[in-house]
Amino acid sequence: QLQVVESGGGLVQPGGSLRLSCVASGSTLEFYTIAWFRQAPGKEREGVSVLTSGGSGGHTAYVDSVKGRFTISRDNANNTMNLQMDSLKPEDTGVYYCAAGLLYGTSMSPGLYDYWGQGAQVTVSS
Repeated sequence: QLQVVESGGGLVQPGGSLRLSCVASGSTLEFYTIAWFRQAPGKEREGVSVLTSGGSGGHTAYVDSVKGRFTISRDNANNTMNLQMDSLKPEDTGVYYCAAGLLYGTSMSPGLYDYWGQGAQVTVSS
């Protein structure tokens, strides 16, 4: 069974960058659609980005608020998934979760993902 463990996160000033990673074990991450979600205090969990599986590199999707600033990727050699976050804004603050699932398409519905990381706090503040 797939397990994912997150690393990264922390406190950064507005305009700064952070990189989140999840290392997978128990199965090959390459065959899964991977995604990142976030949850701000008092708000529902929100999909941030998705990368589908596939030999051509897969298809990506981003929530409008992070387009052009965040980049999702996977490293098949290391069974790892990453989220590079640049030009961070205070509204990006929240707990970020990596997730994986066997689904088609770029859905950001949390219920479609079976495997979740433990969450990493990202705080953007001056």
